[in-house]
Amino acid sequence: MSTQHGGGNRKPSTKAVSGAKPKQGGDEDPDVVEDSALEADSVEETDAVEEDAPATPAKPKANPRKSATARKTAPTGKRPATATRPAAKKIAPVKVKQGMSWGPIALFTTVGVLALGIVGFAGYQVWQNGLGWHDRADQISGIQDYYKTDKAMVGQREHVWGPQTYKMSPPVAGNHNPNWQRCLGDVYTSQIASEHALHSMEHGAVWITYNPSLPADQVETLAKKVRGNDYMLMSPYPNLDKPISLQAWGFQLKVDNASDGRIDEFIKALRQNATLEAGTPCSSGDIITETGTTPRDLGKDGSTTQMGGN
Repeated sequence: MSTQHGGGNRKPSTKAVSGAKPKQGGDEDPDVVEDSALEADSVEETDAVEEDAPATPAKPKANPRKSATARKTAPTGKRPATATRPAAKKIAPVKVKQGMSWGPIALFTTVGVLALGIVGFAGYQVWQNGLGWHDRADQISGIQDYYKTDKAMVGQREHVWGPQTYKMSPPVAGNHNPNWQRCLGDVYTSQIASEHALHSMEHGAVWITYNPSLPADQVETLAKKVRGNDYMLMSPYPNLDKPISLQAWGFQLKVDNASDGRIDEFIKALRQNATLEAGTPCSSGDIITETGTTPRDLGKDGSTTQMGGN
């Protein structure tokens, strides 16, 4: 018979680690007991080595109070396999603002503006050349186009003898004398009969009239536009409501100064264009060169055409 000790059957003793506490409230976790035993063996082996090894500074021992469960659950420093690192935020490069080279910029700008101006002017010229003479005339500021406002008057073009009465002064259309005033760039220094001037305009001439009080230098400026130019004539005309008045068949333009650019525009648009008898010259035929407001009815009594002096 085996001898039994008091207190009942006892489990084999295990070395306890100093300071380790058994798990409370029931049987101990086998893994925890196993870990505690392993730690105890490590401690004994360490003590044995320390007895034989020379005196060296001892390394700090692991804290036996730290529970095995805490070690198992402690973070390992690695992210879970399923975790993804957030995309790195892109940093925009820092741009260093340098000084502007204004010289080349100003040069290119100037060249560009000039190029646009040249192209624009060329386009304008093409457009202008594509317009009819009547359209170009209507673009002149202040011009009176009686083809639009009094077409019946513009259509009156009978050849009649004697003085005539006209709606406006100077006239731009209406019945007129069979003899026309010479319009071969003639500058008349005295009044001429409107009945003769109208016939010249029927041929396509431009008649420039001016108030006798117009300064001499401005009269000369006008004369330079007339001399030597066919289908042009000029004469003084009293009681004008403007210093200068220009007439072509069906058109009229009144200005204040001989340097007004619209004078040249009027001449360019209407000379030989505003005509009812295209191709009829001003230099030959039943022409009048005499001055005076009374029309000369040359040929009425069978007499031949005469050319009088200015």
